[in-house]
Amino acid sequence: MTSPPSASRNFRSLCWPALLATAVLAGCTVGPDYRRPQVGMPAAWVAPVPHGATVSALGGWWRRFDDPVMLTLQDQAEASSPTLDQAVARILQARATLDTNRAQGAPTANVGASYTESGQRSSSGTQSVQFSSGGFQPSADASWTLDLFGKIRRNSEAARARIEARGDDLANARIALAAEVADHYVQYRGCEQLADLYDQQAKSQNETARLTRITERAGFTSPADAELTDASAATVRASYTDQRAQCDLLVKSLTSLTGSPEAKLRATLAPGTGHLPMPTILNVATLPADLVRQRPDIAASERELAASSAEIGAATADLYPSLSLSGSISAGGGLTQWSFGPSVSLPILDGGKARAGVRSARAAYKLQFATYRESVRAGILEVEQALVRLQSTRARDADLARSARGYAASFAAIDRQRQVGSVSMIERESARRNALEAQRTLVDLRQTQVRALIALYKALGGGWEAGVISIGILK
Repeated sequence: MTSPPSASRNFRSLCWPALLATAVLAGCTVGPDYRRPQVGMPAAWVAPVPHGATVSALGGWWRRFDDPVMLTLQDQAEASSPTLDQAVARILQARATLDTNRAQGAPTANVGASYTESGQRSSSGTQSVQFSSGGFQPSADASWTLDLFGKIRRNSEAARARIEARGDDLANARIALAAEVADHYVQYRGCEQLADLYDQQAKSQNETARLTRITERAGFTSPADAELTDASAATVRASYTDQRAQCDLLVKSLTSLTGSPEAKLRATLAPGTGHLPMPTILNVATLPADLVRQRPDIAASERELAASSAEIGAATADLYPSLSLSGSISAGGGLTQWSFGPSVSLPILDGGKARAGVRSARAAYKLQFATYRESVRAGILEVEQALVRLQSTRARDADLARSARGYAASFAAIDRQRQVGSVSMIERESARRNALEAQRTLVDLRQTQVRALIALYKALGGGWEAGVISIGILK
């Protein structure tokens, strides 16, 4: 028995909403649910950690240098760094990608209008009749693709993870920039001191050469000794010239890092008036496992791993049917037309494209997992190496300081003897150069020690804490 038209329409009006509700409720998210993987890490640092000094947390550590010039340079670098601007732009790109993915799960609608003009001419014998018509025809259409198997949700999940990764990249860029500015500044201050010592040594060597020439003309020194003394003086002068060039190169690097005009930067540095900044020792009470959450580059790699996991689910969803709803309506010439209904797409034959996409996504996950493990190992290595360098410089500091004091005391004693005429000027200048060389070695060591502390700061993840950079960035 055939149902009446009105009954058929009533059945369809009840059937489609029920079918739609069933499809939505039956929807699921395919693919693996991400869990942060565990990687093998040592239980403690193998290299000795700093001890016996005041410790400080990583955050705000730069202020413990007690050097306003360093803080000024870091503020300038932070304000004008292209690297940081690039990192911020990548965050904005990642946010736009998330918005695009979310939009794929929302209904879409379009409205339009057209104007048509048509005519017809009929001829019979000597008579001709023409008919014409025209007018506007408004129209509208809408569609909605239902996320039955979670492809859109997985893509959005991947996009959110990448926003977090880009936030970590920004934190890492800030830490790297601060460490680079501080490292170049410390090198410059050390370079100033070394140049001053080379200058003093060159003046001493020139004085020795002058005195040697006097004794050589008097017949008390051989011409070979005089030539050797002149050659030594020339070598020291060349070393001084090279040291000044190294200082100028560091000024160029700081100019590039801070974006400040070189003349203004040199005025800020006030050459010759600075001292080598020596901060308090870092607190390294953390364990290697803490690096996973403390170092932003490792955190960024882990977030990329989470995004790769979500993309496996997005690729897997392509193996399943898709359901969409669409409708349209148009009017014109007193006639209104409309249509509405669901459509189902069943992937039957695609030449293996969908399954290849799943394999590719799984391979991308394995690749990122290997990258994550590599970043963890690299982080541990950087900390261990920085600890070794720091321990080495601190262990040698006392001996070299004792050496510098001893040579300085020896020169003072010989200088007193010279005043009473018991030693020659040449012996006095030789003792002076020994004292200057010992001081130069000590300055070089202490510069290396501060640079090792800066490297340790960077290796430990700087002042970054989880969640800080994401504020105001992640929707």
